[in-house]
Amino acid sequence: MSDILAELERRREAARAGGGERRVEAQHAKGKLTARERVELLLDEGSFEEFDMFVTHRTTDFGMAESKPAGDGVITGWGTVNGRMVYVFSQDFTVFGGSLSETHAQKICKIMDMAMQNGAPIIGINDSGGARIQEGVASLAGYAEVFKRNVLASGVVPQISLIMGPCAGGAVYSPAMTDFIFMVQDSSYMFVTGPDVVKTVTNEVVTAEELGGASTHTRKSSVADAAFKDDVETLMETRRLIDFLPSSNLEKPPVRPFFDDPDRIEPSLDTLIPQNPNQPYDMKELIHKIADEGDFYEIQEDFAGNILTGFIRLEGSTVGVVANQPMVLAGVLDIASSRKAARFVRFCDAFEIPILTLVDVPGFLPGTAQEYDGVIKHGAKLLFAYAEATVPKVTLITRKAYGGAYVVMSSKHLRGDFNYAWPTAQVAVMGAKGATEILHRSELNDPEKIAARTEEYETNFANPFRAAERGFVDEVIMPQSSRKRICRAFASLRGKKLNNPWKKHDNIPL
Repeated sequence: MSDILAELERRREAARAGGGERRVEAQHAKGKLTARERVELLLDEGSFEEFDMFVTHRTTDFGMAESKPAGDGVITGWGTVNGRMVYVFSQDFTVFGGSLSETHAQKICKIMDMAMQNGAPIIGINDSGGARIQEGVASLAGYAEVFKRNVLASGVVPQISLIMGPCAGGAVYSPAMTDFIFMVQDSSYMFVTGPDVVKTVTNEVVTAEELGGASTHTRKSSVADAAFKDDVETLMETRRLIDFLPSSNLEKPPVRPFFDDPDRIEPSLDTLIPQNPNQPYDMKELIHKIADEGDFYEIQEDFAGNILTGFIRLEGSTVGVVANQPMVLAGVLDIASSRKAARFVRFCDAFEIPILTLVDVPGFLPGTAQEYDGVIKHGAKLLFAYAEATVPKVTLITRKAYGGAYVVMSSKHLRGDFNYAWPTAQVAVMGAKGATEILHRSELNDPEKIAARTEEYETNFANPFRAAERGFVDEVIMPQSSRKRICRAFASLRGKKLNNPWKKHDNIPL
């Protein structure tokens, strides 16, 4: 018996060694952790249960039969994050560059199937050179099997991708279909075709970092949701994100202990809005003052800063926040912000996370660039997302809510449950100056008359009371009582049941 046990331990040690000491040292030299170290840091201590440690590839071509490392370049299994079950796979760059083979893909597919079956999030740690060339089409088929499961798992369990090394070619499409993508600064990149191919085809000279690095994908393309300075910070932030999310679409988000009074009054909010309607203020201040303990987990912070998305807790329960940010482009909606917010709203709706919308929007960004690039269809994405969402929706208008942008931002007409406004709110078709110049075009040569007309328009329309008279705003509230009123609103909606008409699926304007 002792011989058998010793053999088991010997095999385990060989599997844990990955590609060997030299390759592990090379991984560390790049500032990267090994696949197994990443799993151990991500999960609660001692909670990891590994699958398929001894699986090897089946290829005999190109001399591959002479090297069959256990695990075949990916570590798979399940464990817990703060006591809650998650499934994880971690590609091992020290074994064949983490390249995906037929058996490598089968290991990933097994845990994805189990995650859907058992209702737990999937976390994929990507660090791979791509498809294993020696296996040809079999490796491509493996990718396709993974992609299929990404699609089937979408909206069923949360999927999180951590890009912690190269991710190129077909490999990028699996992360692209997941709910959140985190990257590591200076050591991870994503692109469909690498710099050498780009140079050959288009004659552009570009580095891997410029083409698909963390900065590119968090600031320009919006492919990634956040980037962190190293592997450790990325894994810790992933643990924090998991704490906000439900395990599946059949469960409510977790409720955490909270130490913040739901009835807390914030007198400073009474002076948050500047006297000058064109002067910006920081909407994040309002979010922090509404949230439990001021905790706000922002998503896509570096992209489309004119809209804010992320998670807070109210009375210990997760709430998704979408808020216009007057500090950037006056908070206007444009293509980038509409796409960003629409995707976030749809994620929240898929996983029964209530949505808080904070509105200060002067309209959609005008211009030929926006029109030529399809702002109509992209703006419709956000409208579509809010209109189809059946989760509890609470909206607070702090200042401007003009035109179509007012309608889009979770208005009462899009089935908002509670629609509040501060006394400083201005709900109208457009701003007073623009409206006056259209309504009284014949008096444009008389500055005094125009000034009087503008003042008259502001008195009559630049306030929340016309909307309140028609029931489009449920109540005009004191800014200082915002946390209390919003907490009570969401508490009253905990039993909300709303179903859309049956359909196979909708056809959102893509």
